[in-house]
Formats: sequence, C-alpha cells, structure tokens
Amino acid sequence: MTKRKILMITPYIPRLYQSGGQNSSYYSIKYLSSRNDITLICFSHNEEGLLEIQKYCRQIIVVKRGKTWNLKNILLAGFSKYPFLVINYISTALSEAIKNELDHNQFDLIHCDSFYPIPNIPLTSVPIVLVDLTIEYLVYQHYVESLRGWKKMIAPLLWIDVLKLKYWEIHYWKTIHTVVAFALEDQKLITKTTGRADIELFQNGVDKTFYLSTPKVPKSPTPALLFGFSNMKWMQNRESVDLILDHVWPQIIRAIPDCKLYIIGRFAKEFYGHLGNSHIIVDEADIDGGIFDRFYYLYHCWALVAPMGSGGGTRNKFLEAMACGLPVITTPEGMGGIKIINQVHSIVCSLPRVATETIKLLKNKSKMLEIGKNARTLITKNFSYEKCVLDLNNLYEKIISKK
Repeated sequence: MTKRKILMITPYIPRLYQSGGQNSSYYSIKYLSSRNDITLICFSHNEEGLLEIQKYCRQIIVVKRGKTWNLKNILLAGFSKYPFLVINYISTALSEAIKNELDHNQFDLIHCDSFYPIPNIPLTSVPIVLVDLTIEYLVYQHYVESLRGWKKMIAPLLWIDVLKLKYWEIHYWKTIHTVVAFALEDQKLITKTTGRADIELFQNGVDKTFYLSTPKVPKSPTPALLFGFSNMKWMQNRESVDLILDHVWPQIIRAIPDCKLYIIGRFAKEFYGHLGNSHIIVDEADIDGGIFDRFYYLYHCWALVAPMGSGGGTRNKFLEAMACGLPVITTPEGMGGIKIINQVHSIVCSLPRVATETIKLLKNKSKMLEIGKNARTLITKNFSYEKCVLDLNNLYEKIISKK
C-alpha cells in the first residue's frame, strides 16, 4: 500500500497528559501513521515528549518557540493587524522550515492543528486541512465578558484583541481548503458564519487503554468527586474549578460532610495548592508508571464534576472518565461534541443545579453505577480513536482524489 505524504503542523509537540489539544494530536498521529507518511513540524518551547511521538512520524522538525510574554509580542499585538495569540506563533524560523519542506518534498496535503500557525504557511497548491480543535475567539470573548472588579478597566483593550482574533479565525475558515470542526455545535457555527456547506466534522475519541482498562484500586469508601485531568494554565479549566469552589462544593460538603474533592491536573498546585486540606486534595496525576496516575483517580472517585462556563470542542477529560465508567456531571457548555442522553449516559444541568444533582447521585449508588456503565458502553461503541481517525483518513482520501 502506497502511503499518503502528509505535512502536519502543530503549535506544540503532541504528547499525552499535557493538554486536550496535545492529547488529540498525539492520538491522531498514532492512528494515522499506518496509512500516512507524516512529516511533523512542531513549534515548541522545548523537546519534551519528542521520543514518544517520533515512532509514528517519518520525520520531525522542532522549531524553538520564544517566551510568550515579552515586550516585542505585546507591542506587535497592540500595533499590528494580528492578535496576541497569533503573534506568538508567527516565526521566521517556522516559516522557513515549512517553506523548505514544501520546496524539497512532494506532499499530498498539509494538516494544521489550530489556525494560529497558518500565517507561516506560504502560498501553495497543496490542499490545507485546518483541524480547529476549539473556536478560539469564543474562549477569549467569554473571558473578557466574565471580567470582574478592577480587571474590567482593561476590558476595552482586550476587546480589540478579541475582535482581531475573531476576524482572522473567520478569515481562515473562509479561505482554507478544508475546515474540520471538533464538535457539531462548532460545525454549525462555522457553517453559518462562513456560508460554506463543506465544513467537516471530526469526532474526538479516547484511546482503547481507557475503555479496556480494569479497576486497579477500590472505590473510595466515602464519597469522592474528581475534577481532572486538566492543564490549569488554560483559562476554561480554572474557570471550571472556580465555579465548583464558589457554587457547588459549599453545598455538597454541607450535605455530605465526609465527601472529598480531588482537583487533579497540570499546574494544579500552582493555582490551587493553598486550598489543600483533609477534604480538598490538590495534585498532579503521576505519569510514567506512577501509582497515583489517571486510572487511580478515575477508579477511586465516585463521579467527575466539571461545570463549564463556555463551550467549544470536545472535553478529553469527559471521554476518559466515561470510558472508565465514571459518571460525569457538567453544564450544557461542557458536553459539546459528545452525543448523550441526559440522566442515562451523563448528567447535564444548569450551574445552579449542579450541586443538587451531584448530591442526589452520590446518595444513589445504583443510579451512579448505571450511568457509569451506560457511559462506558457509549464510549466503547462510538468514540474509539481507531474509529474516529478512520473518518479522518477517509477525508484525506477524498481530498487527494479530487486533486
């Protein structure tokens, strides 16, 4: 079988247990590699995780990325046509690396995860596939709309940046050869915004190591809730933790005094370590064979609670939890991209009801087990990465056959 030749561009090194985007890119490459020769160009601060992804790629080129917050980037964001997010990914070295590959190699298509590295791609006849992991401008727009106190004073400046971000994201939706959304809601919005009828949908998935896993530890003898496994430097994740701490946890601990809340994620201690006590456990999950890994928390806890303030994409943490039979309680913004029956596969409710629904579930073990079982069956049947990436392979074939 002749493999397709793919140039893939990512704004990071795809690797596990770092962020939702890196996780999705890693598994996409893993399961695409059997039918595609992938040349991967990564824009990254360092080379961590490089060895793990190398085995799935023909070649990897790492272009070093500088510091995010520096005077040059701030001034460029303020006085150039690009927003701060895009400025951080515009790089002469990255542009030259992409151009060099296109000049010296034949590629069937270019796959770009996220839109912000696209300004570095030169004019080319090679079809570009933009896989939009989340709608970026909506995330930042929600952040600005949520500012309180003294922070509202800087809102007008941030709004300028959000509007520039929105302009460029929509611009690339309109002009890129093929746009792939990560959730049905995102696909509908992009279709409506651009007037294009050809916006594709990629259903995010979960690796079989989750839905084929078996419990390695017993359930906690007392009620235990999990928020994990998120990169706390991402504003949506911190907002979710804050919603739990402000609106959900106080009601739960009053109703169930022996309940525990596990806040587990990258940089969790940096942001929430000061809250740790006998009821709130803040930590990072072990990797590379540690005892307290993701599976420990997924099987030790009774449910995952994660109210989300804004939507976009698909939450890897929900897919992983459901694949292990852990019930998920979230808000409507959180379940984008995962088609479920409410109260059957998960519990979806408004923020004011999250605490009530969580308490009811923790006090009803039979329903908790039933929802967990239904969730695991749903994910195993419909959300395996092998199946999801097969659809992406078929999309590649459709694009290339029309060249």
